[in-house]
Amino acid sequence: MLVPIIILGSIYAGICTPTESAALGCLVGVLVSIFIYREVSWKILPYLAMHAMTIAAPVMFIIGMSSGFGSILSMEQIPAKIADAILAITNNKYVLLLIINIIFLIMGTFMETNAAIILTVPILLPIVTAVGVSPVHFGIVCIVNLAIGFVTPPLGANLFMASAIGNVPLNKLAKDIWPWIATGIVALLLITYIPDLILFLPKLMGYVV
Repeated sequence: MLVPIIILGSIYAGICTPTESAALGCLVGVLVSIFIYREVSWKILPYLAMHAMTIAAPVMFIIGMSSGFGSILSMEQIPAKIADAILAITNNKYVLLLIINIIFLIMGTFMETNAAIILTVPILLPIVTAVGVSPVHFGIVCIVNLAIGFVTPPLGANLFMASAIGNVPLNKLAKDIWPWIATGIVALLLITYIPDLILFLPKLMGYVV
């Protein structure tokens, strides 16, 4: 119970960023395992570190390559060209949201989340706000899309992490994940076309969204 409290508490208190709080949670977990539960000794810490590195290495490789790919897209102005193509097709809000969902789902499967957001959101946000989409609504739709893409075969980074941690073959995991992806897409469509499902809370708090 201590680790989740420290992770979430440090984030909400503004003490740490999410990445820093994750590192802090790992440190606390190690210290608790050594000094309180006494399940881990100092001797096996190097082995645990090496094991963690072998799990994280494939994911970090994918993230590194996707960041490089994002830089190439940026230099070639591909996101701007995609935005122009979208506007050439339609200016209907609902069709625009459907096209943007498809784009983000595809990008999320092979591009790191931060790179995808930095590349596309500054270009797409003015387009969707011009047709009456709330920036908050658009932001949630983007994040849900990328979260689904992060577990979508064949390059979803979370699949590699789950496969390594659970010692489950990647091909088996890729087959079993599809019902969950389908559920996520249904939820995505609901929040895309019924924005009050996610906007009711900020509205109740008095925010204009």
